[in-house]
Order: sequence, then structure tokens, then C-alpha cells
Amino acid sequence: MMFFQMGLLLGYFYAHVLATKLPPKRQVILHLVLLTLSLVLMPIGVPKNWHPDTLSMPSVEIFCLLSVAVGIPFILLSASGPLLQHWFASTQPNQSPFRLYAVSNLGSLIALVSYPFLIEPMFTIKTQAFVWSGGYVVLLVFFAVCGRAFYKKNSVDASTEFIVQNASAVKTSDKILWVALAACGSTLLLAITNQISQNIAVVPFLWILPLTIYLITFIICFERDAWYQRYIMLVLVLVSLGFLVPMMFEEFSDEWNSIVYQICVYSFALFTCCMVCHGELARSRSSVKNLTTFYLYVALGGAVGGVFVTIVSPLLFSGYWELHIGLVTTLLLVGLCMYREQKNFRKPVQKYFFFTLWPILTTALMAALMIQVGSIRETSLYVNRSFFGVIFVEQWTTEAPMPMYVRGLSHGSIQHGVQYMNPTFDNLATTYYGPYSGSGLALRHHPKRSASDVHDRGLTIGAVGMGVGTISMYTNEQDQLRYYEINPEVENIAKKYFRYLANGKAKTQIVLGDARISLEHELDENKSNKFDVLVLDAFSGDSIPVHLLTEEAFDIYNQHLADDGIIAIHISNRYLDLRPVMIAPAKKLGMQMYWVENFNLQWFELQSDWIILTRNSDFVQAAKLQPYESLVRKEDLPQFHWTDDYSNLFAVIDWKL
Repeated sequence: MMFFQMGLLLGYFYAHVLATKLPPKRQVILHLVLLTLSLVLMPIGVPKNWHPDTLSMPSVEIFCLLSVAVGIPFILLSASGPLLQHWFASTQPNQSPFRLYAVSNLGSLIALVSYPFLIEPMFTIKTQAFVWSGGYVVLLVFFAVCGRAFYKKNSVDASTEFIVQNASAVKTSDKILWVALAACGSTLLLAITNQISQNIAVVPFLWILPLTIYLITFIICFERDAWYQRYIMLVLVLVSLGFLVPMMFEEFSDEWNSIVYQICVYSFALFTCCMVCHGELARSRSSVKNLTTFYLYVALGGAVGGVFVTIVSPLLFSGYWELHIGLVTTLLLVGLCMYREQKNFRKPVQKYFFFTLWPILTTALMAALMIQVGSIRETSLYVNRSFFGVIFVEQWTTEAPMPMYVRGLSHGSIQHGVQYMNPTFDNLATTYYGPYSGSGLALRHHPKRSASDVHDRGLTIGAVGMGVGTISMYTNEQDQLRYYEINPEVENIAKKYFRYLANGKAKTQIVLGDARISLEHELDENKSNKFDVLVLDAFSGDSIPVHLLTEEAFDIYNQHLADDGIIAIHISNRYLDLRPVMIAPAKKLGMQMYWVENFNLQWFELQSDWIILTRNSDFVQAAKLQPYESLVRKEDLPQFHWTDDYSNLFAVIDWKL
């Protein structure tokens, strides 16, 4: 998101320079020339074999990747919005160009909603790139037509020859207010997106909801001035905060009704607060003559909010405290906007609202949120925030089978491992990794485990996703275990707060970085690990790493696998059914596919779903696995061919919730 906010800022700056420094003819010629030259970059996309070598600075590396893929076309497209409005204002002086901003956001909203549900399921990435490039050419022709009309109008009518000649200077206070209001709305968008999609529910596509609300508020506020009524919206802001703040103190179950309630409250708060921010932004906008100046500072505010949430907040805060800052800032900015207009207060209720009620409410909100932050910190043993989100270690007590401490690692609402801290039980493979889970069966029943010579019982094990290192409990002295973990902090937590790595008997290595990239690099160095067992455990969230599930990814896994090796894939997910995705890779690699659904749970286990791929018939007999084909016939499951060029997350949503 920050990349696109920064690209928007650069585009708006370019449009502002064109509109204020160049006469009409040069504006049209320069913009059309740059649009035409950018065609050499078509079709858009990431260059082949281009990917980050490491993830030591993931924000920077992803920023560079996007810059190479879509940077210049995106900046030029961003500039086209305000530039087109500037041309429209010149050719149609009696009509407001700001409604075009609402139309532009409506177009963004349509694209946002249609892409995951319509475009992505229907087209490959390559086809999408070509279609988008074709649309880019059509847009270029459209701009040529509009530019011609703009130039002809200004060449005939001398009074509008250079619309910015008589533009009045914009006050510095207005510029600061524009930046602050836009930054506050951007901050709330990103903060609430993080909150509901990571801390509340890992529901696929849930991130679309906050962005949809954000765009709708822009559409409403800029489509018509009458749509924003300050005092009505301020009352709604207070109502939304009246639901939100108490809710932030509560602990909710993972029942669906409580999840829906939380999502609704956060969405209502985002809508009301963004309506206030964007409504005040629309009220305070300058005249048409300063149109590009206004949009430039709005874009600057959006970028400031993006940088604050994406870069600054992870460095300063251990949690998503920017949400609290955004809520308080909203009330402060509303107070500032009312202060600027206090001379126009005619009713006593307006003065009471501003001078008495609003300061009290703002102070109360600040105090409540500070208390809430303190209460969260008291319940956590350790909290860390990075590019990958907030992960925390909690410790609690249990009475069964005996009183003892329990520690767990969580990323938002997803649990990544639990360990009982009593020495009698700290060697148990808990939660999703019990003895009859996919990983447990593979590591306990591999034929090497029953070798007559103890020295031949050693396994070479790979694990994509480390968690707290639970599967180390299945190893012996002859084993070699190689973890692939993308988040460096997970390694530190596993070593400092949990005992699995220390208790494990295998010779253990931890490879930091994206697992697929690391495995590819090892193959480039002519190093195949020949894993007897490869455990894939990275698919429990909503934003699953699709690149680890494509047919190309499984080709890489197969090259790292011993001839009789086993791939155990953890697919437990409340909202996604990934079984149909596994069928095509299994057939392509000539492997049998088995579904392991662990229901016979012991007290330290959680229900889990695993897929096992193997050619090892001895293992299948030892583990007593049932062929997956019977399940396919029983449920009539479809088959989805996911490749690096095509995937469809919408198709694997489990609608039987």
C-alpha cells in the first residue's frame, strides 16, 4: 500500500508541475509523449527470475520490486487524474471538476471489488498484463482527445489561456490541514485493516472491506458537498467510538457471531472517522485555480499515513497502537476545523459542543486508550512487531492433567505453537503436531525408523515454517533437521521462550528467508537436500503464500526429496479448503495423495488437517493411510491447477462455515 501511496504522490507532483509551470500546449505534448514512451515497458509485470535474494529489509525489497514492475506507468496514470480535472476546469469553467475525483474513486472501487472475484479467477497473470496494457493504450488515445480539446479551448479563449496565472496563494495553515486530514484517514484505513484481518479473523479477502469503506467516503464527500453534514457525522463518530472503545477492552471468543460483531464495529468506526476526515477535506478545499495544489497535499497526507503505519510504527510500537493515535487525532482535527470556524458559531449549542463537550470527549478517549494499551501489555510475556506483523508470547496456567504453566506463540489470531513448561510434559508434540497428525505419522512411521541398524534410522528432515520448533520432538541423534523460516524474530522467540529446539536431538539448522527462494538457491548451487520428510506448514492464515503451493513450487520440493521421501502439508484453515489444490501436483509428480484428519485427540492436541504426498508404499502401510481417491469420489472435489501464472483463492473458500 505504501508503494502506491508514494507513487500517487509522485504522480500528483508531476501533474502539479505541468499544470502550474507549462502552458497548455506543452502540458498536452509532454504528457502524451511520456505516456507513449512508457509503452516500451508493456506488458507490465515482474521481470523473469527477478526476486529478492534475502528478506533482511522486506519493505525496501518489495518497494523496489514494484517499482521495476509497474512504477513508471503507475506514476503517469496517477498524474492523469488531477491533470484531467485541470483540463476539464479550463474547458468547462462553470462546472466543478471535483466530482471527477469522486468518479475516479468509484472506478478504483469497481476495480478493487472485481479483481479478486472476477478477473483473477478468469485470467492468468500473463493475460491480465496484456489486457491491462491494451487498456493503457486506449487511455492514451482518450487523453489525446481530451488534450486536443483542452489545447483548442485555450488557444481560442485568451481568458483561460493559462488558468493558473491568477491563482491565489494557498495559506500554509490550509496545506497543513489538508496533509493532516488525509494522513489521519490513511492511518485509520491501514490500522483497522491490520486489526480486523490479523487480530480478529484471518478471513480471505477481508482486507477489501476497509479499503472499500475508505473509497466510499471519498466518493460521498467529493461527489456533492451536501452529502457531508458535520454535526450529524460528529454524533455518529461518538456513537461508533461508544461501541469501539469498550469492545477493545473485551476478550472475545472465536465464535462467528463475535467475529462479525467486531468487524461491524471496526467498519462503522472507520466509516464515520473517514467521513469526518474526508468531509472536512472537501469543505476546506481551495478554488479550482489551486486544484493541483490541493491534490498534491492530499496525496502527501496519504503517503505520510502510509509511511507512519508501514515504516515508523513497527519501529516505535510493539502493537497496532497507530489505531489509537488515529482515533484521537480524528477528534483533535475536528476540533481544529471547528476552531477555524468559531466566528461563524451562531447557536449556543455549537459553542457548548466545541468549548466544553469536545475537549472532554477527546481527553476521555485518550485516557481510555492509554489504559487499554497498558492492559494488553500486562497479559503478554513478549510482544514484537515487524514487517511480518505482531507476534506475541503468552503464558497461562492449566489444571489438566496437573497445575502448570503453558506458553503459546501467536501471530494475530493464529496460534503457531504451544509448550507445557513442566519438565514432565515439555517434550510433547502439542497442538497440530500430535503423534497422529500428518507430521507425526511421517516422522514416526518412515521406514528408516524401523531399520535394524540404529545408525540407519536417521532422517533428513526439512520444515517450511518453524513456529516454536515443535516437530523437533520427533527427532533422534541420527537426524538432520533443516528449518526454513521467513521471520527472524520467530527464531529468537523459539530459542528464548520455548524448549523444543534445545530438547530436540537432531542436528538442526535454521535458514532465514523465503523458503522457496532459499530452496531454489540451494538447487542453483547443485545442492539437493534429499529430504526423507519435508513438512510444509505456512498456510493457516488468510493471506496464504500462494507461491509455495504452485506446481512450480512442488517441482522444487520434489528435487529436494529423496526417492522414497514424504511431503506432509499442514492445511488446517478455518476458511479455506486447500485439498483440491494438491491433486494436480501429486499427479504431475507421480505421487499418491492421502488426507490425514486427526480427530482422535489426546489432551495436548488440537484437531488438524494434513495432506501427505509420497511414493513410499512401506510408509503408507505402516501409517495405515487411506487413499485420497475415495475422498475425491465421495465429495466430488474439483481439481485446481495453481501455477506461478494462475491461482484462484476465491475458488478454495470453504462455504460450509
